[in-house]
Amino acid sequence: MQEKSPSPAMVGLLAASCGIIVANIYYTQPLIGLIGPQVGLSAHAASLIVSLTQLGYTAGLLLLVPLGDLVENRKLMVATIAACIPALLLTATARNGTVLLAAAALTGFTAVAVQMLIPLAAHLTPEARRGQVVGLVTSGLLAGILFGRPIASIIAAISSWRMVFFLSAALMAALAVLLRVALPRRQPQGGYHYGTLLRSLISLPVKFPVLRQRAAYQAAAFGSFTLFWTGVPLYLAQHFGYTQRGIAVFALVGAAGVLAAPIAGRLADRGHSNIGTAGAMLGIAAAFGLAWLGAMAHAVVLLALAGVVLDAGVQCSLVIGQRAIYLLQPELRSRLNGMFMAIFFLGGATASAVTSTLLIHAGWGGLCALGAGVQALALAYFLAVITRARRSSGVTG
Repeated sequence: MQEKSPSPAMVGLLAASCGIIVANIYYTQPLIGLIGPQVGLSAHAASLIVSLTQLGYTAGLLLLVPLGDLVENRKLMVATIAACIPALLLTATARNGTVLLAAAALTGFTAVAVQMLIPLAAHLTPEARRGQVVGLVTSGLLAGILFGRPIASIIAAISSWRMVFFLSAALMAALAVLLRVALPRRQPQGGYHYGTLLRSLISLPVKFPVLRQRAAYQAAAFGSFTLFWTGVPLYLAQHFGYTQRGIAVFALVGAAGVLAAPIAGRLADRGHSNIGTAGAMLGIAAAFGLAWLGAMAHAVVLLALAGVVLDAGVQCSLVIGQRAIYLLQPELRSRLNGMFMAIFFLGGATASAVTSTLLIHAGWGGLCALGAGVQALALAYFLAVITRARRSSGVTG
């Protein structure tokens, strides 16, 4: 680990790269209604575009991200980014559903390059500032998640949905060249085979309680995040008459939550991880209270405020969680990150799968109750963990 922190320019580059890469997972979500008819997919089948992208991403977290503990990091990242380019071009030129679904899975699989950049930022930063730097870099990731949907909607409205993926392919090509030039080399110690690397993943949650705990907290947080941001566009369209552009603007307002990441990182660096985690959970639960009040009062301002508070809470939880697992064993950092992200991403995938059904049968109030209830359970688990740790005079992340 280097003693000198990365420069502000390097931190900015890593954050921007995270946003550019991760946005590829979310471009299709607001465009399914446009894409499906043009490639011959029914409305039900078109939803598989999002599902396969998510499944591809989860597979990449488990199969590609751990290679960061074995392969020279810069080479691995650039190769993974380069592999995303044909997937995006295939999406842009697809004429039938089979090709497009395959391209969606490949796009998700290669978009995990973003989870190779964040551990690199941790490796490059001394422990005293690691939380702050990881927070700044991770804020780029959340910005990509939040801005990806409205950007796709705006480009599709101006031109076509295919142009979204042509432009993204060009941007990824430029990014691959830039990172090849700008990133430092980092060769992990290695000394084992790929099969051994993958087998070691299974034991990580058992071996490291902090990983297991933090992944559970973040699965709840990201599940709540996905529940809100999958449901609110439908709610705005049905009850506020919002068009695609109006929903895009609403999503941009929620992006203000990314500003919480560096604050969370500083809290963690100063030894206040438990306070920050509890605050994040309470904030997420409160966001669903605001969302419910916004619906009752028919006040879109309260819904937007709920989005900001929710995003801030999820971001704080993520940054504190990543800092905690990065302290465990530096030589396992990529595998720890891959397992952490894969577990909590399943929380988001589960929430995405139930949102439409929940809105139909339980309405917006039911969605808000579930989002707040999940956080209440997560908070109860968190309090049980720290209580047990204090009784045994241990320390939890």
